[in-house]
Amino acid sequence: MLTGKQKHFLRSMGNEMDAILQIGKEGLTEAVVISTNEVLETRELIKGRVLTNSMEDPKAAAENLASRTGAELVQVIGRNFLLYRESKKMPVIVLP
Repeated sequence: MLTGKQKHFLRSMGNEMDAILQIGKEGLTEAVVISTNEVLETRELIKGRVLTNSMEDPKAAAENLASRTGAELVQVIGRNFLLYRESKKMPVIVLP
């Protein structure tokens, strides 16, 4: 569980990031979950986006993806969201 200070730190890092994960009209597929796991292991913090052609609610999709990958949902703004999970092999981000 992240503290408010840690979430603030991660949100400030996420401001400058581009969304590298997209959930489209197919919704939250197994391929999206697998690729999210791989990216979280290398980057730890990723920004995702639920596209407008998706029938999924952005907050519900982000929460579902976070629970399926074991990540923390940092923030949801509009159709964008931030996920964080500490890397098991090589942690890069040092939380305050």
